[in-house]
Amino acid sequence: MTIGVLGAGAWGTALAQMVASDGSDVLLWAREAELVDEINRDHTNSAYLPGAPLSPTIRATDALADMADLDVMLVVTPAQHMGQVLADMPKHPRDLILCSKGIEAGSGRLMNGVASDVAPDSDIAVLSGPTFAHEVVAGLPAAATLACGGGEAQWDRIAPQIARPTFRPYYSDDVTGAEIGGAVKNVLAIACGVVDGLALGQNARAALIARGYAEMLRFGEAKGAKPETLTGLCGLGDLVLTCSSTSSRNFSLGKALGEGQSAEALMADRRTVAEGAHTAPVLVELAARHGMAMPIVTAVYDLLKGDDPREVVQGILARPLKAEQESLG
Repeated sequence: MTIGVLGAGAWGTALAQMVASDGSDVLLWAREAELVDEINRDHTNSAYLPGAPLSPTIRATDALADMADLDVMLVVTPAQHMGQVLADMPKHPRDLILCSKGIEAGSGRLMNGVASDVAPDSDIAVLSGPTFAHEVVAGLPAAATLACGGGEAQWDRIAPQIARPTFRPYYSDDVTGAEIGGAVKNVLAIACGVVDGLALGQNARAALIARGYAEMLRFGEAKGAKPETLTGLCGLGDLVLTCSSTSSRNFSLGKALGEGQSAEALMADRRTVAEGAHTAPVLVELAARHGMAMPIVTAVYDLLKGDDPREVVQGILARPLKAEQESLG
């Protein structure tokens, strides 16, 4: 069976290599014709994963029609473009595994909602967890949540197709929770990067992770996610990883903001997408709609609008004192 991967950025390419690591055939879609040529000719992706050799069983294409007859496809396009890319396909595989982390601007839909509307005949799953692309492509051990909207029957179909000796999926039926963990942690990683850029110390970062996790749980509860999902790989696990390393695009963006660079210049200069920058304003709007406080998410939104990082931090520290557990409600 040939597995499809829709999107040849760093994460899509890493997933393609992981699946191909046992000799499986993988069809990788890329928008850029020159990238397709490089992958097929040189078995490399110098733009997104320089220095990583790719398996010759990975074949690239820039034709969406080539992906339509596959049974299983991992969707790894940027979150804000996923709906349009899927809409441009003539038909869709039976199983779509969504690997993009974000919330659609304008509609406020999670990625599974977008995919379900565009591809109503496909079963939707979500793959999310603490997985840096450069480690996965190198074959280092990793684990992730595989949340299956089609339940255990879908899990039985797709888990063996992507599980590898160094890549371990764990079953969940909570697609909403898996998505919320991945989307919210991107915004919180920007905040942790700001703390690092301002040299505020390890204590501040640990506090921010803990209080940010409370915001994730609060938002998840409002959207119907299971709390236990967010204690797992796709929630707390992914949060800890991306809030602690410059290998995270979102953390790196926040660090640059904390060091005094402008959000506008940083976003214009980036080849890769820091999804948290697109997700923050959507989260602020959704939180207001649900009448809930998400002060760290709101602070990131203010930073992206150009507010001074030190003033934003002071605003958070000046919030009224309250009981820790009460602040979860």
